[in-house]
Amino acid sequence: MSLPGHSAERMRRFYTTADVAPADGGGFAVRLDGRQPRSPKGQALVLPTEALAQLVAAEWAAQGENILPETMPATKLAWGALTFADEAMRQGAVARVAGFAETDLVCYFADGPASLVERQERRWGAVIDWAARELGASFHRTQGVIHEPQPPATIARIEALAGAESNFALAGLAAAASLFGSAILGFALRRGELTPEAAFELSRLDETFQEERWGVDAEAAARADAMAAEAVMLGAWFAAL
Repeated sequence: MSLPGHSAERMRRFYTTADVAPADGGGFAVRLDGRQPRSPKGQALVLPTEALAQLVAAEWAAQGENILPETMPATKLAWGALTFADEAMRQGAVARVAGFAETDLVCYFADGPASLVERQERRWGAVIDWAARELGASFHRTQGVIHEPQPPATIARIEALAGAESNFALAGLAAAASLFGSAILGFALRRGELTPEAAFELSRLDETFQEERWGVDAEAAARADAMAAEAVMLGAWFAAL
């Protein structure tokens, strides 16, 4: 049963039930009417824990008349994690995490107004300190938007930490770093230092400040809601590992 997996293609729902069962060789398989969905390359949708498989199966069960891949972020993440059996794909994910560390959002402080800078110092400063203390990664802070290179030792440390993660944890970490624009926030979510809501809030500190002053744009609010939902899914993903 080959499926579009993580493509944008839509197809009619062709199954009645979605459930989970132990897989031959270990892990837990998502099943559609008792059969395992497979990627175009033949990979079965098998996850390392039952809780993670249940998270993915719930997305299949929630589909209506048509299968809408854009409503299945955990499934997309699972297909992505399975590609990490290819070492080049895995190293690409490690590099993405390191890339967000190079330009980490929480290291770029505003030069005004004072109330925003104070908020950043208080909220972002705390997670930068956490990264130094718990990750062993010391990040430089800067003001403005001009790129400030991070110490090579810091990037090497982030690469090592990302590279030590399992394939499924790495997939979630890379997605979180991308969502937040921050490797620090991604690791803080991965390690349970921050809730999904708190990590997402910190990633939008500047936007929230502007909204408080000028109001909320409906289109921006809808986009933020979708991103917040993805953050919650990532929190559930890490918890299920």
